[in-house]
Amino acid sequence: MAKLVIVESPAKAKTIEKYLGSGYKVVASMGHIRDLPKSLLGVDIENGFKPRYSDIPGKTALIRQLKSEAAASDGVILATDPDREGEAISWHLAQILKMDTNENNRVTFNEITKNGISQGMDNPRSLDMNLVNAQQARRILDRIVGYKISPFLWKKIKKGLSAGRVQSVAVRIIVDREEEIRAFVSEEYWTIDARFSKGERGQAFPSRLYGTRSGGKIKIQDKQTTDKILDELDGAEFKIAAVKRGKRQVSPAPPFITSTLQQEASRKLGFVSRRTMKAAQELYEGVEVEGYGAVGLITYMRTDSLRISDDARRDGYDYIKQRWGENYLPPKPRVFKSRSSAQDAHEAIRPTMPALPPERVRESLSPDQYKLYKLIWERFIASLMANCIHDTVKMDISAGDYIFKASGYTVKFDGHTVIYVEGKDEESETDGPLPALEEGTILVKRELKGNQHFTQHPPRYTEATLIKALEENGIGRPSTYSPTITTILSREYIEREGKALKPTTLGEITTGVMKERFAEIVDVDFTANMEKQLDAVDSGKTDWVKTLDEFYGEFSKTLELAEKSAAEERIIIPDEVSDVVCEQCGKVMVIKSGRYGKFLACPGYPECKNTKKIVKKTGGICPKCGGFIVAQKSKKRRIFYGCSNYPDCDFMTWNEPSDKVCPKCGKTLFRKKGKAGGLFCATENCEYTEIPQ
Repeated sequence: MAKLVIVESPAKAKTIEKYLGSGYKVVASMGHIRDLPKSLLGVDIENGFKPRYSDIPGKTALIRQLKSEAAASDGVILATDPDREGEAISWHLAQILKMDTNENNRVTFNEITKNGISQGMDNPRSLDMNLVNAQQARRILDRIVGYKISPFLWKKIKKGLSAGRVQSVAVRIIVDREEEIRAFVSEEYWTIDARFSKGERGQAFPSRLYGTRSGGKIKIQDKQTTDKILDELDGAEFKIAAVKRGKRQVSPAPPFITSTLQQEASRKLGFVSRRTMKAAQELYEGVEVEGYGAVGLITYMRTDSLRISDDARRDGYDYIKQRWGENYLPPKPRVFKSRSSAQDAHEAIRPTMPALPPERVRESLSPDQYKLYKLIWERFIASLMANCIHDTVKMDISAGDYIFKASGYTVKFDGHTVIYVEGKDEESETDGPLPALEEGTILVKRELKGNQHFTQHPPRYTEATLIKALEENGIGRPSTYSPTITTILSREYIEREGKALKPTTLGEITTGVMKERFAEIVDVDFTANMEKQLDAVDSGKTDWVKTLDEFYGEFSKTLELAEKSAAEERIIIPDEVSDVVCEQCGKVMVIKSGRYGKFLACPGYPECKNTKKIVKKTGGICPKCGGFIVAQKSKKRRIFYGCSNYPDCDFMTWNEPSDKVCPKCGKTLFRKKGKAGGLFCATENCEYTEIPQ
């Protein structure tokens, strides 16, 4: 009889079974099979927080099948994901299949490759109950917070609201930033900017007034002061007073961890975190690659460790030497230091086969898989490479008592930047190259003017910067960032405005109530400290029941006081006013939320019952009639694109319009769905297409 290996997903099962061969049968549990019941708290608080697990609805037939397969096998191996969530799934499987949790029947795979699977199978162990208890503690704590606070919010604000240990803090961070933006008072300031050159035909370069020889740096706050300085500079001689040359070493960014992968995919690819993690999961579990069969292309994607294996480093070095040469390797191996709170069980996110560049696997991957694999591969290879070296120049330029400064650099050796440069959340001014000039050189003034500026309020969070803030504040773990953002968007506590995340009126009101009644739950420091205590359960340093008991003692008192106030006046959420006028009665329509999402409604209800769909213009032009292409949702909540002139024009497509136009007919190009991707023209008889590069 074959041994039964249980993993979480069919894709992973297919890849692993290929490597294990005929002596094994690999099946999928399809994620969790047991959980706390949806309709009940499911936790016996009075008796040591004992959880009351039940089979997940819809999994009965699968559980029956797993029991049958286990009974007919020559032993069961639990091979779920290598983290606390995967450990908990294995423990639940062991309970259902009546397995001995002390036996060495648990294996983990950091990568789904022949070598990774071989290493995992050669090192079986017993279930790690510290990890299981850590997952139980988090699950129970989240259940208590959600099930105890949510009913209070229903009474106080409206039904259907929810609170969460991580989600409520994430919303608060976004709300606090919005309050900062509203409270911000912009201040005027001026700069005096110049462009100089050596001779009339020399290369012009930029410079900015720094201050005076006698008083140091100056701050200009109005036009009058600016004009006064410009008058004093009129006719002045501009001379290079000092030149300082140097070298600057620019180190590469470390390989990805979960949070930095989500941040960089947001910056460079425009991916939301859920889209990033979906593609990463597929790359980890295995895809069919021509010449290799089913293989996992990246290591496990939920990690906060920067460690990489010696084998991966060696393979990366070999590729770098072969492609760019020995001088692109650092003088000694570079080691990146993980955060003190990082779990070091896994490596950083890296390609499983560094010698397999993205262009070699492109035809085997979907567009999202290819883009993400390229990002991960390039980041990893660059992290192993030599520093980029800049020749830097700083100049002081004198003009009477005033000093201008200019700085710049040229690239002496490109190093790791030959393949990858890390993205930035905010644009910054970068120094360009400066001409070779010496001290004492008299310069020609090509331009000299004052420029008015105003200080800017802090930017709204994007997914990338919110994930960074959660990580830096110790809120949540790598596995929670994406689902947290998905939850607070679906609950309509926040909304997207382009890439920015903005709190809704509902989000602000709910956060205000939480700050007033459950201050600790939405306190960043308290939540971060709670996270540390839960992490301590992972390593067995803290008892999970004791941790829950200490939390609940204070929480129950806070809850009791809040419930007494729940009978006070209910908070009414004001309707959001639109810019659409009701064509039936002339009132300005408001935005309301229903079971199928937001819609426009007339505030004159019940006298006027007019409602309308909210249509979102995409910028695309209908190829049939020239109307606007608008995004809409089907009854099954799928987004489709149609003409604004419907029903007079019946154009409809599932393909998203792009911001490009067809070079043949001038109409909007659409993005092809599916693995191939690319752009195409939907105009009748125009067969123009663009293949993605």
